[in-house]
Amino acid sequence: MRPSQWLVQCLLAAVSFQSSTTAATKQPSQYPLASSHGPDKAYSNHKLLLALHRRLVEIESITGNEYAVGVFLEDFLLQHNYTVERQYVGTQPGSFSTLKGEKKPRFNLLAYPGSTRNTRVLLSSHIDTVPPFWPYEIRNDDEIWGRGSVDDKACVATQFMAVEELRAAGEIGPADVALLFVVGEETGGDGMRAANELNIKWESVIFGEPTELKLAAGHKGLIQFDIKAQGKAAHSGYPWLGENANSMIIPALAELLKTELPSSEKYGNSTLNIGLMGGGVAANVIPESANARLAVRIAEGSPEKTSKIVVDTVLRVDDRLQITSMGPAYGPVYIDSDVKVEACIIQYREASFASTIADSFAPGFEKITVNYGTDIPNLKGDHKRYLYGPGSILVAHSDHEHLTIGNLTAAVEGYKKLVLHALK
Repeated sequence: MRPSQWLVQCLLAAVSFQSSTTAATKQPSQYPLASSHGPDKAYSNHKLLLALHRRLVEIESITGNEYAVGVFLEDFLLQHNYTVERQYVGTQPGSFSTLKGEKKPRFNLLAYPGSTRNTRVLLSSHIDTVPPFWPYEIRNDDEIWGRGSVDDKACVATQFMAVEELRAAGEIGPADVALLFVVGEETGGDGMRAANELNIKWESVIFGEPTELKLAAGHKGLIQFDIKAQGKAAHSGYPWLGENANSMIIPALAELLKTELPSSEKYGNSTLNIGLMGGGVAANVIPESANARLAVRIAEGSPEKTSKIVVDTVLRVDDRLQITSMGPAYGPVYIDSDVKVEACIIQYREASFASTIADSFAPGFEKITVNYGTDIPNLKGDHKRYLYGPGSILVAHSDHEHLTIGNLTAAVEGYKKLVLHALK
């Protein structure tokens, strides 16, 4: 059977699946993946996998608007004989804003086969996405495009399928594995922080994020800052009558871009991104106020260490500037990768920090470190922490977010290996 014929069959199944669920619910490491993984015909449940993945991607779920995808996923899990718990996050049902129709409630979903919620292993992914929404689309026979097709709905679909495969094969019992799908990961992790209130301790948690089917050994830390400048408005023809807030903040930002931040052999250089800037109201008005928001991905040391460097640099340029840190901050995050096998090569984005080490990881897995943040530090506990998933982070958050069908099916097998290892 040609790949295109195979895909048509799968999409027909997806259409049928969508109709039924709608009625019920109303190259080098970290470079974009090529279409080298063709359809995995040996994987028996590819139709259900593709149908689930398609429906998840078709439902817009930009952070704050996760209600519809949560309702769909809850019903889907119930249909497959899971016990499902809603955990509301933020706006509650029946509140003033929900009764007025301004907001719909947001909730995490904890799902487990049987009646035992305190399972040994947890698989977790997030159901929210960044804006804007991009519709589901098939290209080149085996590429799936759309917002969330990689980050993070590919992980949601493949984690579910991995558990289903293991259950069907009798390799896990009802008290072994649970699924946790959370909201809010893209804007600070309020969903995962709320999950701490479930009061469950797991032996191992397998987090889903795009790692190109590699096992992550760690990721950089994060700290964010807000910088404000207060000047005095005046006519631009008489600038000496005012105080230009833009002229206050721009030199500080320029100096930050030249500042050396902590680095490490494992994670490379810390990186600074000036993500937002604003100031002034018109070209012929001296700007009264200006602001900038920036984020630092921390490669070494504590967030306090990086914060001191950033704050000292800004105030040294102009001590009238106000700088404050925003949101949760954390240093580099260690992630377990303790499945025994031979020596491996850790691959970094920066060749100057590449090194070969003797370490351990699962058969069929390569190891990688990543520069993005995850929900891992938001879930408290002494559990083992694994990070794995299909797709590349380098196409996530973009207008060309996509992955191959073969990448999805391979991830199911990868999650199964990790679950069985965690249960040993």
